[in-house]
Amino acid sequence: MSDTLINVVTLVVLLGVSGYLLASLVVSIVAERRRSHVRKTWKNFGLSLAFCSLFLLSWAAQGLAEWNLYRNEQGAHGEPATASGFLAEFGQSTLENWQSEFLQLFAFVVLSAVLIHRGSAESKDSGERVERKIDAIAARLDELGSSRS
Repeated sequence: MSDTLINVVTLVVLLGVSGYLLASLVVSIVAERRRSHVRKTWKNFGLSLAFCSLFLLSWAAQGLAEWNLYRNEQGAHGEPATASGFLAEFGQSTLENWQSEFLQLFAFVVLSAVLIHRGSAESKDSGERVERKIDAIAARLDELGSSRS
């Protein structure tokens, strides 16, 4: 594969994933504001907006640090620092990080959907556990009903 094609694919993946996630956030905010007519964006979406801001700031900082490192390495070898060379370096380091994070999250989601760890928040409730909870609720309701009489 040519370097240009690799750079284009890298750029499409980086911008495509980031753009999709940002667009999903914006569409979700707009849909919620239309549905509820409540204009409390920060209150309702503060966590998503904070994580989005932190991601974009850290990604920009990574880009600056990566550019400085790339420029210094190229200078040490007497080579010019080019945008395409930087994109290859930056894309490689970003995609390495994303791959490990997405793989970790994907594995967690799939394994928690398939496997059971009793007592964890991600596990399915057993029939016996659900029945005990229902019995406890019923007993509490009976106590409340008898105390009012």
